[in-house]
Amino acid sequence: MAELQQPAYDIIIFGASGFTGKYVVREALKFLNTPNSPLKTLALAGRNSTKLTQTLKWASSSTSHPSIPLITADTSDPNSLRHMASQAKLVLNCVGPFRLYGDPVVAACVESGCDYLDICGEPEFMERMEAAYHEKAVEKGSLVISACGFDSVPAEFGFMFNCKQWVDPAVPNRVEAYLSLESDKRIVGNFGTFESAVLGVANADKLAALRRSRPRRARPQIPGPPPEKGSTIEHQQDLGVWAVKLPSADAIVVRRTLAALTENPSGLQGVNEDPKQAEKRAAFWSTIKPAHFGVKIATKSLLGVIGFIAIGLSIGLLGSFRLGRWLLLKFPSFFSFGGFRKEGPTEEEVASATFKMWFVGTGFSDVKLASERDAKPDTEIITRVMGPEIGYLTTPIILIQCALMLLKQRQDLPKGGVLTPGIVFGPTDLQDRLQENGISFDLVSEK
Repeated sequence: MAELQQPAYDIIIFGASGFTGKYVVREALKFLNTPNSPLKTLALAGRNSTKLTQTLKWASSSTSHPSIPLITADTSDPNSLRHMASQAKLVLNCVGPFRLYGDPVVAACVESGCDYLDICGEPEFMERMEAAYHEKAVEKGSLVISACGFDSVPAEFGFMFNCKQWVDPAVPNRVEAYLSLESDKRIVGNFGTFESAVLGVANADKLAALRRSRPRRARPQIPGPPPEKGSTIEHQQDLGVWAVKLPSADAIVVRRTLAALTENPSGLQGVNEDPKQAEKRAAFWSTIKPAHFGVKIATKSLLGVIGFIAIGLSIGLLGSFRLGRWLLLKFPSFFSFGGFRKEGPTEEEVASATFKMWFVGTGFSDVKLASERDAKPDTEIITRVMGPEIGYLTTPIILIQCALMLLKQRQDLPKGGVLTPGIVFGPTDLQDRLQENGISFDLVSEK
C-alpha cells in the first residue's frame, strides 16, 4: 500500500503581501526553525510573486532574507488554491474582505484535508462557512477556524479568563468588555476592516436569513435574570471611561463557543488525544461558567464616544445603498473622519498604539441567590487583557500562536469541522503563549 505523501510545508501564508499579511510573515519568521518551534517549513502565497519577494525582504530582520518558496495563487482560480492547499498542513488566510474572497480558500482547504486559520471578523462569512462546510470538514479532517486575530481571541480568552475567577459557589451573570485603543499618535484603522464593516451593513439581511434557515443552537443556562439593556452611552466610573456598544464579531463568536460547550460540556474530543489530555480538557471546561456577554468601545472623553457614534452612523446610513457604499469605499478617510484610510497607518503609528480590554463581570456570591425573586448581582470581578496595536501587531501574534499551537498539539484538537477559536484552543496553552509574546491577562479587582 502506497504511503500518503506528507505536505511540503507546515504553513502557507496566503495573502502574504497584503497590509496585514506582511506583518504575519514577519511574526512567523521569528519562529521558523527556532528551538522548540514546530514550524520547520514555510511558504508564502499570493497573486504577485514580485510583491511576495518584496514582502519577504521587508519582513526579514537580516539583510539577506531566508530562502522561502513563493506560490502563485488567486481566489479567482480554484485550481491554484487547490494546488496551494495540497502542499500545506495549515493555510493562514489573510485575504479579505472574507465575504468576497474567503469561500474558495475554505473550499480548497477542506477538499485537500488541510487545516485553515484566518483573521476574519465578519459574522456572516463565519456562519456561512459553518453551514456550508462543517460536515465535510469533519469528514476530511480539516479544521477551519476563523477569527484567529484581534477579532476574536482577546474577547474569547478574556471572557474565559474572567469566568475562571468565579470560584464555586460564586457564578457570573454578565461579562461586559470595554475596549480602549490608545496611542500618542493618531489611531488609524485598516481599510480592510472599514470595507468589511461597510459590506456587513449591506449584507445584514443575508445574515438574518441564514440564521432563520438553520437549526437553533443550544443555549447555555445562565444563573439569574437577563441583564437590563442600559443606556446607549455609558459612563463606566470604575474604569474612568465613556463607552458605547461596539457592533463587532466578538460577542457572536463567544456565543457560538458557549453553544458548542452547552452541546459538549467537556469540550470537543481530540482526534488522537490520550486519557491525560482528555482529563485536562474536561477539567478546563468545568471552570468556564456561561454568562451574558457584550462589547463596548471605550474612551476617556465623552467627545471620543460621540466620534465613534458618528462613524457608526456614517457607515450605517450610507452602507445601506449602492451609491452610499461607493462613496464610503472611495473616500474612507472623509466619511470616517480620519479614522480609516486606504494606505493604512505608518510604521510609527503602528508602533505607538496599544489596546486595553477590561472585562467587568457581575454575578452572585452564591448560585442559590440567583434563583431568588428579584435577584440582583452582589459581586463584581474585573479582569483585563492588554497588548500592542490591534490590527498589525496583536493580530499577527495571535494568528501565529494559534498556528504553532495547532501544529504542536494537533492530536489533542478535534479531527475537523468549522469551529471557533475558543472551543478549539481553550484547553491548550494558548493563553500562556500569548502572555509570553506581549499580550497580558490580569485580575484587576474583586468586590
